[in-house]
Amino acid sequence: MSRSTSSDYTPRLGDLMNAIQSRHIKLWFAAKNLNWDLAAYELAQIKGGLSDAAGMYSGMPVSNLTTMSDPLDLLAAAIKAKDGKKFAASFGTLTAGCNACHQTMERGFVVIQQPVASPFSNQSFAPAKK
Repeated sequence: MSRSTSSDYTPRLGDLMNAIQSRHIKLWFAAKNLNWDLAAYELAQIKGGLSDAAGMYSGMPVSNLTTMSDPLDLLAAAIKAKDGKKFAASFGTLTAGCNACHQTMERGFVVIQQPVASPFSNQSFAPAKK
């Protein structure tokens, strides 16, 4: 039985988006708990996931991903400044961008929202004690 190498494997777009959605949730709860290091990490993971999706799926309009760069940059600035108000506003813009992309990809039935509860009961979002 042969195994495929990593160069053969392309994850399904839905699987990439599910990973990004999980990061979206974690990003929210990290910032809500003022864990700015975790928020920065999750934001970097979202950026990487979007970049991976764009590279693997040529059918995704480039404009969908480039319009995400402003909200991502605003979130990065809010995280760096440790500014919860700016973070919340930027997070809303990011979420709206996700939904706009879904609309243009004829996936408008996938509606992302600000998280209300964490499905990650096995992870603390509080900053680590030093």
